[in-house]
Formats: sequence, C-alpha cells, structure tokens
Amino acid sequence: MSGPRPSRGLAFPPHIGSDGRLAWSSGEANVRQNIRVILSTENRERILLPEFGGGLQRFLFEPNNPATHRLIQERIVQALGRWEERIELESVEVAPHSEDPQAAIASIHYRLIATGVADRLDLNVPLAG
Repeated sequence: MSGPRPSRGLAFPPHIGSDGRLAWSSGEANVRQNIRVILSTENRERILLPEFGGGLQRFLFEPNNPATHRLIQERIVQALGRWEERIELESVEVAPHSEDPQAAIASIHYRLIATGVADRLDLNVPLAG
C-alpha cells in the first residue's frame, strides 16, 4: 500500500445530491461511511476483490455471549486494519445490545491519521442466539 487514500468518495448509501448528480462525501464522513461499507461487506461479495470485507454475517445464529463478542471484535480489528488505512484503531468493544437480545453492539473508537481527530462508530451486529 502506498499510504492513506484521499478522504473523498461516493456517498454511501449512494444518492443524488441537490445538484442532480451523484453525491460525494469527504473527510470524516467519508471515513465513517467506508468503515460501514467494509464491515457490512461479506468476503467474496466483491467479484474483483473477493477478500474484501468484514465478514460479520458469519455470526448470524451465533449465541450472544462473550465468546462470540470476542470473535466479532477480532474480525473487526482485522478487517479495519487491512482495509481502512486512514484510521488508527484505539479500541473495539462488543457487548449485548441493550434493547435487542438477538444483537450485539460494536463500539469502534478510532483516530483519523491525517487530522488526529478521535471518533466513534457504533455498529449493530445481528445475532440470533
């Protein structure tokens, strides 16, 4: 890899902006969107880049317990370490969802390398156990 990519890309989810063209995102919003794209993409889902993605759907039907939470945490750390070079992960915490017994919440704390700005993203991970 040749260093951090520019923080600009198509907005996710894709939509039409006020100017009638595809909307773009940049900076912190683009990084947050890319984290969501990485973690919501399954391995082998992208034909030209089959190893891309977080592969979190593999935890569907797994029990909502500390062992599963640890596996989710490891998977998130691995995927973001490989696919989002614009951030430095500070921590990933996975715990049962307080309102949904069949889901976990992954709290991802990171710092933008380019600016040093700290941010947090909470991601719902569906389980069924």
